[in-house]
Amino acid sequence: MARIELRRVNGDFGFEAKDADGHIVHTDSSPESGGQNFGVRPMQMLLMGLGGCSGIDVVSILKKQRQTIEDISITIEGERESGKEPSLWENVHIVFRLKGDIDPDKAKRACDLSMEKYCSVAATLRAGNAQLTWEVRVND
Repeated sequence: MARIELRRVNGDFGFEAKDADGHIVHTDSSPESGGQNFGVRPMQMLLMGLGGCSGIDVVSILKKQRQTIEDISITIEGERESGKEPSLWENVHIVFRLKGDIDPDKAKRACDLSMEKYCSVAATLRAGNAQLTWEVRVND
């Protein structure tokens, strides 16, 4: 069982979240909604989790295929539902950029496997009806 503890440490909405290993993340709301920009917005953190989860998958898959990964970067853009509460992620687009001695077909397959099968965060977003799209760029 995962355990996360939060405590308010900055203004009305600025929280410090800590996991069981002591890793800390700061969250807050925007100044427009009463926050002080102390930390990342919780819904943005979900997209960060998507990038981290899929990134781990992709690197793991490519390493098993003996591909040499010099660098990986992931850009995620999302659009939330408008006029709804709660406002879920509606469309999310991910760009995987890989550098190294990597077969482009293997890179695409690794990203597809992550997004369609292995990444729990992607599955969670899809369960909320988010449309997930992605593209893979190797050495561009």
